[in-house]
This record gives sequence, C-alpha cells and structure tokens, in this order.
Amino acid sequence: MSSNPVAETVASLLPRAKTELTELVAFKSVADFAQFPKSESEGAANWIADALRAEGFVDVALLDTPDGTQSVYGYLPGPEGAKTVLLYAHYDVQPPLDEAGWTTPPFELTERDGRWYGRGTADCKGGLIMHLLALRALKANGGVPVHVKVIVEGSEEQGTGGLERYAEQHPELLTADTIVIGDAGNFRVGLPTVTTTLRGMTLVRVQVDTLGGNLHSGQFGGAAPDALAALIRVLDSLRAEDGSTTVDGLDADARWDGLEYTDEQFREDAKVLDGVGLIGDGSVADRIWARPAVTVLGIDCPPVVGATPSVQAGARALVSLRVPPGVDAAEATKLLQAHIEAHTPWGARVTTEQIGQGQAFRADTSSPAYQAMADAMAVAYPGETMQYAGQGGSIPLCNTLAGLYPRAEILLIGLSEPEAQIHAVNESVSPEELERLSVAEALFLRNYAAG
Repeated sequence: MSSNPVAETVASLLPRAKTELTELVAFKSVADFAQFPKSESEGAANWIADALRAEGFVDVALLDTPDGTQSVYGYLPGPEGAKTVLLYAHYDVQPPLDEAGWTTPPFELTERDGRWYGRGTADCKGGLIMHLLALRALKANGGVPVHVKVIVEGSEEQGTGGLERYAEQHPELLTADTIVIGDAGNFRVGLPTVTTTLRGMTLVRVQVDTLGGNLHSGQFGGAAPDALAALIRVLDSLRAEDGSTTVDGLDADARWDGLEYTDEQFREDAKVLDGVGLIGDGSVADRIWARPAVTVLGIDCPPVVGATPSVQAGARALVSLRVPPGVDAAEATKLLQAHIEAHTPWGARVTTEQIGQGQAFRADTSSPAYQAMADAMAVAYPGETMQYAGQGGSIPLCNTLAGLYPRAEILLIGLSEPEAQIHAVNESVSPEELERLSVAEALFLRNYAAG
C-alpha cells in the first residue's frame, strides 16, 4: 500500500485489531439458544458496547429486539452540520458445524499461512473491527468528519428479523445519509468490490405424514406409504435434471449483467471435487446472483447408525429458497409451498411452515457515495478499479433500511471473499484485506464528507 498517513495508522493498529478480534471470536455467539448459551451472545454484545464507549461513542445501548436477541447501538458525534453515516456489522455467527473438521478450534483465533482462522473472523465480527480501525485512523489524522452511527446485529445469521422489526418500530434511530454494510466481501482477495445486489430468502419447514406409526418393512413394505420416500420425491421435484431450481410459477431464467465468474474460478472457490459437475444452466453469475436457488438444509430421519427395518410414518425437512432482486420473497414463499403441496405423492399429508424470510436488495450505483468509495478503494488498492458484484446470500436488513430511508445511499463491503469460507469449517480472514478495507472505509468517510 502506498505511503499514506491513514494507511500507516491502520497498519500500526493491526496488532491491536488481532487481539480484539481474538477476544470477540472467543464468544460462542450463535443466536440459536437451543444449541448455545444465551450468555455467550450477551457477552459479545457487552464487549462491543464497551468498545464503542471506549471510542467516545455516546447513547451506547443494548437493544432488546423482538426475536429475543440484542443489537448494539452507538452514536459518535461529528462536526456540526456534517452528514451522518451508519456502519453495520453483526456479531452473531453460524454454528461451527463439524468441529472435528476444523484444523484449529473454531472459537480460538489462530494464525496460519498468513490468515486468521476462527468462526466469525470474516462473517462478521471482523466487519466490526474494520469499522473500529477506520474510525481510529481518522481520529489519529484530523478527526472523524461525519456523524457516525454504529449498529451491530445479534441474529443476522438466524434470519429471525429482530433488528428489522426493531428498526421499523423506532425509525428515527438508524436514520442516515449513507449506510455502509460491512457484511459482504471482495470478489477475490486484492480486488476491491462493492456488492450491488443481494438475493432474498425464505425458509420453509416441510412435514410429511403417512401412517399412524412406524411399521416393520418386511411385513408392510411395498404397500405401506413411506413418508421418508414421499419427502424425497417432493424434494427432488424442486430441481430439474441439470440441477436447476424448478419451483412452479417462479422465473428462473434471469441474466446477470456485470462482473463475470468463470466456471474454473467458481470450482476452485467452492472446492468442487474433481469430476463433479456444476449444477444449473447459464453462467455462474446468472445462477448465484440473478436466479432463485433451492437448498435442502436438513432432513429429520433415522440416522444410519441404529436404524431399524421400518417404514417411516413421518419425515420432515428444512428448505431454503434464495430469491433474486425483482422477486418478492413473500410471493416466492407461496409458490414454494404450493409446489410442495402439489408434488407430494400418494395423497400423503403435507404441511409447510415458513420460519424465516428476507427480501432481495438492489443498490443505486449512480449515487455520490459510490464515487467516494471508488476513489477511496483506488488508494487502498493501488492499480485496481472498484468492481460491482452480486452476492447470493441475504442481508434482510438492507431492504428494511432502504424502505425506511429511501434517500439513504447503501454500500456493501466486507471481508467475506471466497477464501474466507464463511459458514463452512475453517472460516478465516485475510489480515491484508482487513487492513486495506479499513483504509478504504476511512478514506471513504473523508471523501464523502467533502463531497
């Protein structure tokens, strides 16, 4: 990175940032309190509140959101008459999945091969550290030129909508001229990227019942309707032969117009095994940014170990449907439920229950904030031009904020580039990306204030 006082300050603060991220990663802040103690999330929230107070934030508060979790809010006053920028991150994390698959413990930050490993390092505890680094660098170099609001969500990964509903009930709280969502990522390490679209999502629990109780498969198998087999038929109906998502009535032919994603690069990023083909048709960018995608997240059925020779009387699954911009998530949910009911075989009883939903998002890239960010990233990433990309994942809060504050400009940046392997085992963050993006955010705030 070229010599720049802000960049030099951020570089000097990286050891402190590593220590802080280590402390934050140690909290097992999964917002599923049936699996992880609520005290872990509360501990993380209090850590963040203390960190904001230490930086001079006022009105720091733990907000009790309607889903039973806490979001952390703080306000840092800037010069009189200055613009207001809202900085977002979330401190809740995905479960570690198979802890045996981690090379090092998931809740202990560990440095290896130039990266920092641990659950939440990139998604999205590292996003909070990025915001703190940017603000500290500005304070050390002339001060923060804007009013800053920080909101750190406690249940983003669960999709339970606590912060969205809280914001709707308190619309004055998060008002801002520009909102920087620190929960996205560069297309690849070293390529500065803003995310301009997000797919929405819906989660549906499916229950299939066929019998009054399990039956002996030798005595009744062959005529007794097997609920697990019926469920498998239903789930299979959600995909075409090539793996494309096929929900009756849901358009799946949209095209992505922007940064392209080659099959070869995707195979490498996704760690697709040799000889295994990609699913769907169209370009990779079409498939992951512009089209719906269904995923079976889990099935309740007997495990192989301990299974008995039984015809199953009931079975259930959790199905996720990602929906692209331009598709209403509520309407997509209705289509998914109707499809499941229509494709359930043998007259089996089927019920569907929606348990989470978020709308898709599309940013206005013509806004002045985007130019301010492009100029900042050109300094933080010498020789590179800021790129626009989509993201297959969902951040439901984006549409809530866009609806509440239609004049606000919304930018999505962050640390979740492909090597980070967010949501998977061995999640990690590149400290170089943390450094460069913190510089970019600091320079953006300066550019935006002067614009």
